[in-house]
Amino acid sequence: MEPSITIHLIIAITLVSVVAFGDQRLFSALLFEPFVMKARGEWYRVVTHAFVHANWPHLVVNMFVLYMFGRNVELLYGMVSERPVWSTYLLLFLGGVVFSSLPGFKRHALDPSYRAVGASGGVSSVLFAQVLMLPTTEVRFLLLPIPLQAWLFGVLYLVYSWQMDKRGGDNVAHDAHFYGAVFGVLFTVVLDPRLITHIGYLQRSIGY
Repeated sequence: MEPSITIHLIIAITLVSVVAFGDQRLFSALLFEPFVMKARGEWYRVVTHAFVHANWPHLVVNMFVLYMFGRNVELLYGMVSERPVWSTYLLLFLGGVVFSSLPGFKRHALDPSYRAVGASGGVSSVLFAQVLMLPTTEVRFLLLPIPLQAWLFGVLYLVYSWQMDKRGGDNVAHDAHFYGAVFGVLFTVVLDPRLITHIGYLQRSIGY
């Protein structure tokens, strides 16, 4: 069996991130820097920042979540869309990266000190695509004392990300988490509107 799209993405992101750990020039060239993007027209950074990370824990957490949810989303996308899975999945991930960056760009376009890195926006879009398609499955994370149904986890995640973004001050791009999640839901609904009109239909049909 060929490696999944998720595995290919994880390999690519990990390789670029590890190289960038030891190459500050590469790291600086790829990160999300709204002021520089606007001044120099370096719009490619809206995508490339997802392939570099601040440190090993940042990289490992993002890739772990992508691995745990991405493989399921690949399989489920094969059921909700007639389009090639590789194309819809990449549009989900990269669209989440771009869409989740737009609020940060608008907010910090005139701030020469603002920089951001990481695949969190794309990872959130993948995570919430599964939340929508399998709303009552249990979600477990190390930081959760008890398992939660996916829909409840999703609500709490969005509320937390919104509140933390408003509070600020912790050097975490909570807005990317929030808007990446929103994109994941909207994109998946476009693929199959029944996921909203008949909530849980896919989960029931596969007996998951």
